[in-house]
Amino acid sequence: MMVVLTAWTRQMAIFFFCAGILVPVEVLGATRVEAAPEAAPLRIVALGDSLTAGFELPPSAAFPVQLEQALRARGHKVRVANAGVSGDTTTGGLQRLDWAVPDGTDAVILELGANDALRGVDPGIARANLDKILTRLGERGIPVLLAGMRSPQNWGKTYVDGFEAIYPDLARKHGALLYPFFMEGVAMQARLSLDDGLHPNSDGVEKIVEMILPKVEALIDRAKNGSK
Repeated sequence: MMVVLTAWTRQMAIFFFCAGILVPVEVLGATRVEAAPEAAPLRIVALGDSLTAGFELPPSAAFPVQLEQALRARGHKVRVANAGVSGDTTTGGLQRLDWAVPDGTDAVILELGANDALRGVDPGIARANLDKILTRLGERGIPVLLAGMRSPQNWGKTYVDGFEAIYPDLARKHGALLYPFFMEGVAMQARLSLDDGLHPNSDGVEKIVEMILPKVEALIDRAKNGSK
């Protein structure tokens, strides 16, 4: 709360203070101005698999934590919730969608599909699951940044083409923001990966955050403007 004093009020306040008399500021004609309540942070949910969860990393190194820190350093008042589950597929993400993305969520980063591709799941199944997730989030008025995945080349050209087309197709269909490949700049880079060669280490996550940050800021703009 802030108190606004006129010149006369200031003089009277000094007089009474020197006389040792406590007088309510309202009696002196001062006005109490209530400070505006601080705006709540924008709530972003990162819905994904081990790449989001921070597989074999300390909690402080996981993607949502590093992303929140980077956004706050750029002046964005946000909270980024970690809704990543290691080993999750698009089917698992769809099944837990309602509790993983609670009421009050302002935006979602959707990072799923890597495990579908690693297991050779029919691209049609992954497409249908992601389509349903995007539809349900759209019905709730929640803007989405869809993070794309790539398929292992050993499944053959037909599979690879079918799988990798999922993300741009669904982004167009639902008007979602698209980040074409979540692991851009990190995949196949030994110095940015754990020993398994699949998951990012802490430096790798930092690189992912650096690369995806402009798209996340565009997502924040959509959330603030109330557009999907």
